[in-house]
Amino acid sequence: MVDLDIEGTDKVSASDIKEKIVTSKTPWWEPFNPFVPPNYFDPNAWQADLRRIERYYQSQGFYQAEVLSENVRPVGDDAVALRVRVREGESTQVSSLEVKGLEEVSPEHRARALAELPLVQGQVFREEDWEATKELVRQRLRELGYAEAEVGGEVRVDVATRGATVDLQVTPGVRYRFGNIFIVTDPKPQVKPQRIIEQAQGAVRKGEWYSETALSEAQARVFRMGVFGAVKVNRAAPDRENRTVPVVVDVREAPFRSIRLGGGLGVDAARQEIRVLGEWTNRNFFGGLRRLTVGGRVGYAFIPTLTAAFDEIDTNGDGEGDEPNLTTPHGFVGELSVQFEQPRFLARDLRLQTTVTAERGLEQAYNFIGGRARGGVIWQPHPDFSFFPSYNLELYRLQGQRGLQDRTDVPTLVLGCEEDPCNISVSYLEQSAEWDRRDDPIAPREGYYTALSLQEGGGPLQGDFTFLRVLPDVRGYYTFGPNERITVAARLRLGTLLTPVVTNETGERIRQESAIVNRFFAGGGASMRGFNSRRLSPMNITNPGAEEPSARVVPIGGNSLIETSVEVRLKLFGQLSLAAFHDTGLVGRGPLTFGPRQDDIRRESSRVFGDYHYQAVGLGVRYLTIVGPLRLDLARRLNIGRPLPIFDPSTGQSTTMGGWGDCFGIGVQRDRDTPPQEKEYAGAPEGLCTFFLSIGEAF
Repeated sequence: MVDLDIEGTDKVSASDIKEKIVTSKTPWWEPFNPFVPPNYFDPNAWQADLRRIERYYQSQGFYQAEVLSENVRPVGDDAVALRVRVREGESTQVSSLEVKGLEEVSPEHRARALAELPLVQGQVFREEDWEATKELVRQRLRELGYAEAEVGGEVRVDVATRGATVDLQVTPGVRYRFGNIFIVTDPKPQVKPQRIIEQAQGAVRKGEWYSETALSEAQARVFRMGVFGAVKVNRAAPDRENRTVPVVVDVREAPFRSIRLGGGLGVDAARQEIRVLGEWTNRNFFGGLRRLTVGGRVGYAFIPTLTAAFDEIDTNGDGEGDEPNLTTPHGFVGELSVQFEQPRFLARDLRLQTTVTAERGLEQAYNFIGGRARGGVIWQPHPDFSFFPSYNLELYRLQGQRGLQDRTDVPTLVLGCEEDPCNISVSYLEQSAEWDRRDDPIAPREGYYTALSLQEGGGPLQGDFTFLRVLPDVRGYYTFGPNERITVAARLRLGTLLTPVVTNETGERIRQESAIVNRFFAGGGASMRGFNSRRLSPMNITNPGAEEPSARVVPIGGNSLIETSVEVRLKLFGQLSLAAFHDTGLVGRGPLTFGPRQDDIRRESSRVFGDYHYQAVGLGVRYLTIVGPLRLDLARRLNIGRPLPIFDPSTGQSTTMGGWGDCFGIGVQRDRDTPPQEKEYAGAPEGLCTFFLSIGEAF
């Protein structure tokens, strides 16, 4: 099958018709896929498809539509092309819509059940709208407490007058309240039924009006206990005498102890890392469904790339590498964490959670050894909403080391320290709230997500830094189009870090330096994709002798953040999708500001509509797997704005630097004796193009 052409279509899309028939054209990409054979022509299936075409037209309201002709044309020795011509005729309109059976229902409930139905008098009658109308009315009535509501009816179509008379027959039944909750579980359960009932009662409360939304919420609450492999919440047979509906919670316990092992590879133009992961969990630690989790990660990181770590440099001036490049950072990284969680802490919807973590890390501007401790209470009254106030203590030993040799090329002041060695403590309170209404957190297509994090450090909490950190995050998703193939996703993320205003040695009022571990960084596959990982940031010069301009600077973070993204995802076929996106991003040296243009680059670099708010566009490919979409993104930064700001913390002076303006090395004129010409452009000295390979959507 090399071609399939449907002629005469006007009010019904030919592509929609092709979706409903068996015969299909061999796709253009078939020769490149050895696992998918071409589509072959079956005469019997084609004759059935001709009848399917007429039937599909009828379902869309065109009862006079007919197939006028069809042609099977040989192409070469082993292929055929099909052509079919149709006559659509006139559409059938809904001439009348009468609803029966709601006479005993209150006017308020009747209005809510019949509001904005898919089937509307005067519009084209479509069978899918008729089925959707019946289902919608039934769902609305059951949501109002009519647990046994049923909806049926009939449609009489007059082909001569092209009118459809619709009779919607509703049987609401009586209105019920929730009754008792019953548990069906394993023969010798470790989880007491009372604990399950308690969680289900957070949504299903005896005496309240029945609703199927409450049943779904109860199921989510029980599953969130984390000890069941399967949970199903259904209504039992209604008690018509007492007008109550019993609820049955059917659960199957999962293993209470588990071990997970895995590995990963991170590939980025600014960082490459290989790692192994492990986690042990006991979901009934000393009984009471207390959870103890011990997790770890061990890896080896290369900055910027594995090959750069083993490059040789020219030390004798002969133009040939003769000594290892010891200034390129690479080394072991790892993390070990222990988390304890106590459910039902003082109340049903409260969980006590404490976490202790030890970490060895390597970043582009520094390496560190540190530990973190967090303790707080999670309040989750609804499966989609949580609020987590906590106290946090973080201890770090930071070193501005570049490479294997102990060379402190990055000044300690850049890290937020005034003395060397740089030992810091950060003590703060945090309140984080999250409202997640996405249909799938890994590959969302519908819904929205909002989050807010507030941190207040120093002062009576001690620690070396006093600050206020605010970070809101908003995301939205909408899917539409033929067969819901198109998804539009958008994100807005803002952040500001406020530190006390102090007077320096010259009498100038400036803000106190923040700790580098609290600052904002952007860039990467899940951030602003016009920059590599953490490379959208104010910079500091650490290696002025490097040939490549971007290798001379390292990101030092900022006190302000903006990230916006708009992405259109198009499902092509099977598990393959395409995406087009537009990202913007800003990380400024000072707190976020919306004011007019500033002469001080610290303030100007943090201005929302300033010259340091960068933009990028790109294309991506997604392939859906069992662990989420495998994602490849290519981005190109637009030349709108100024080069990245470069700061010298010892003098407070700022400057900029040009770059090569290349895309993966393309567009650079290289000469053995003369380095490429440097020029200024938006985001210099970083290259203009990036690529990212990862699992999961960007947001």
